[in-house]
Amino acid sequence: MDKYFDLLASRYPVLVPVLPEIIRTAEEMTALFRRGGTFFVGGNGGSGADAEHICGELLKGFKSKRILSDGDKAKLIAADSETGAALGEALQYGLPAISLLSHPGLTSAFGNDVDPELAFAQQLWALGRANDIVMGISTSGNAANIYKTFAVARAKNIRTVLLTGNRHGKCEKLADIVIAVPDSETYRIQELHLPVYHALCMAVESQFFTMMD
Repeated sequence: MDKYFDLLASRYPVLVPVLPEIIRTAEEMTALFRRGGTFFVGGNGGSGADAEHICGELLKGFKSKRILSDGDKAKLIAADSETGAALGEALQYGLPAISLLSHPGLTSAFGNDVDPELAFAQQLWALGRANDIVMGISTSGNAANIYKTFAVARAKNIRTVLLTGNRHGKCEKLADIVIAVPDSETYRIQELHLPVYHALCMAVESQFFTMMD
């Protein structure tokens, strides 16, 4: 795991001050997946796109092929002789991750009928379990929907990670871990978020699958 953070530090020296928080997040994510928990992530605008990006790296192979075991391939063949072999060769193992932006029917209905700021919180209330993890991405640290989602997380004993900038917004007070990249301008914060979550995804993936480095 360490080599991915060493690489991050060498390529982005500006992120060295937040490496302890990044490493701690990777350790907690690894423990989460080992115990069969779920990783939730949400954000708005560009940060919402980042949330989807993170789930894409976790739910399929990123730096590893995540090839199915012979036993699981056999189960697919037993389930359907016509498609099972092809499924066994094509499918990959994933790490359970849910983007809170990925249920537009729910979020639009809840936003219209109840409160758009609570759409993420409603999903976490329905789906989250104690000791899961939710990451909120907010460049300002003040996103109202992230703050309210973190309040739900605290009520349900779900761990919270805030990926933000250095503006010290109100979401920090409800976050168990704060990864505050050292910039205050939105696009520059977003530029630093990407290498952070890529390093997280690679480091965590390396604990479960054979990497292709």
